[in-house]
Amino acid sequence: MANLILTVDGMTCGGCANSIKKALAGVPGVAEVEVDLASKRVSVQHDGNADESALRSAIENAGFDVIG
Repeated sequence: MANLILTVDGMTCGGCANSIKKALAGVPGVAEVEVDLASKRVSVQHDGNADESALRSAIENAGFDVIG
């Protein structure tokens, strides 16, 4: 498994975290998503075939900004 950590702006509550988890679950290859609201970090475990641009797009399409 590969791990990618993204910094995401605009997450303020558990509902935001759930929206991001749901959006990333739709990206092929994603195995697990952890969201840390305090640090604004989203950790994505994937099979190594998940495209980073697809992960970023999924988060942005859910209404959040990937800033790192």
